[in-house]
Amino acid sequence: MSLNGRYSIGILLTFALLAASMLYSIPLINLFFKSKILTGEIFFYNRLSLWLVLLLILIYNFFIENRSFFVWEDRKYPPAFYFGAVIILYLICAFGGAFLNGIIMLLTKEKLSDKILQISFLFKNNYFLIIFTCLTAGVIEELLMRAYIQPRIEKIYNSPALGIIISAILFGILHSTYGTVGQVVVPFFIGIVFALFYKKYSSIKILIICHFMFDLISLMIMNFVDLKNLTLLNL
Repeated sequence: MSLNGRYSIGILLTFALLAASMLYSIPLINLFFKSKILTGEIFFYNRLSLWLVLLLILIYNFFIENRSFFVWEDRKYPPAFYFGAVIILYLICAFGGAFLNGIIMLLTKEKLSDKILQISFLFKNNYFLIIFTCLTAGVIEELLMRAYIQPRIEKIYNSPALGIIISAILFGILHSTYGTVGQVVVPFFIGIVFALFYKKYSSIKILIICHFMFDLISLMIMNFVDLKNLTLLNL
């Protein structure tokens, strides 16, 4: 099999495993623990399953692709660049996401989904779960969606635009499990912003830090503010 063929299988495997983890890991964990409700412990194991997905893709990369996980070598920058890039990316995603979500709310009268409301109660003063959830999202999603999928799509089709767009679409689809239009459109927008940045600057570390910070601030706001005031944040 050609390298592009192995890349194609790796992309499909990555998306399928991520989707399966997000859709089916909680019901399976509930079944294992003989529980009918979502608890903080079960949600922790759900996030832990995403690390298993990363491990499986690393194994596939090592034994089947037999190439470096990073198609694009991660570049190094001065500390001031890291700091500035994280702040600028955060502001673009926060204000851009809020603007898009405001339009969606105006057009569809959409509210926070029941799933988000249910999950939000798990984070109340559970700072370990908040940090672990944000760390998991930052590391796993950026390594798999940007560092793994995006450059491989570009290599297969010889098209930077397709690498950016398809990786962002997949990123949006994965967030559809939260049950709202906003939870697809806003992650798609963030996926475009992050993919453009990764193509130009090839620094996955900056994206991991920014993703972690974005989620951490959002969840900390969720922890302290009435949920009725959070709809524009699209948490």
